[in-house]
Amino acid sequence: MSTQTQVRKASNAMIRNPISKVKDEHDLRHEDILLDTKLGQGHFGDVHKATFKNKPVAVKTCKATVDTATRRKFLSEAYILKNYNHPNIVKLIGVATDRHPIYIVMELVQGGDLLKLLRDDSKTLSVPERIKMSEDAASGMAYLEGKSCIHRDLAARNCLVGTKNILKISDFGMSREEEEYQIDSNNMRQIPIKWMAPEAMNYGYRMNQPPECPDAVWEWIQACWRKEPEDRPNFSEIKTAMKKIHKIFK
Repeated sequence: MSTQTQVRKASNAMIRNPISKVKDEHDLRHEDILLDTKLGQGHFGDVHKATFKNKPVAVKTCKATVDTATRRKFLSEAYILKNYNHPNIVKLIGVATDRHPIYIVMELVQGGDLLKLLRDDSKTLSVPERIKMSEDAASGMAYLEGKSCIHRDLAARNCLVGTKNILKISDFGMSREEEEYQIDSNNMRQIPIKWMAPEAMNYGYRMNQPPECPDAVWEWIQACWRKEPEDRPNFSEIKTAMKKIHKIFK
């Protein structure tokens, strides 16, 4: 409302110093974002490489045809990420909601996802490099742990590889604040079971020790599967352990 605007017809009160809406630093406009090549397909729409303020970024799009509930779910990832700042967490740049399709703009991590890298026969990661990536993942998860955030879908496909093989955790579409978290035993198809805690599963299996996996690392993997939750290590402990093991192998 502008100055000298009458508050209501039945009142002589006038606005002298109007308060303008404060724009959030994460509020972006479509006109400032130039989409480029398609990088892949997300749950809600395409993922593109793009340019924002002359810098390369990644843009997740949400189809204009989805309903309000789906659109809200799409934006939930941005609302979670806007509160986080850590070198091993993919950085949110902002959200463009001024028109459809809605954009979530994030830093562009050039190396792509870890799963594709591990499956690429032309590129081989050494054991020390893999251990360092495990340390990076544990560092990012320890940060989230300190923020009472449960990612719920930590996997190689959701970890991006940046410069000098720095690992960054991404895809917070399934994340929940700790007080909102509960196991959905009737909807197991939507949560990964291969690496989950025993009480989260009614069926499933445990992988054998992977080839070239050091015994010291395998011991920590098994520790994460202990029956009693209080006997399992937290992410800070895993981070410290991976850092020590990495020093031995590098």
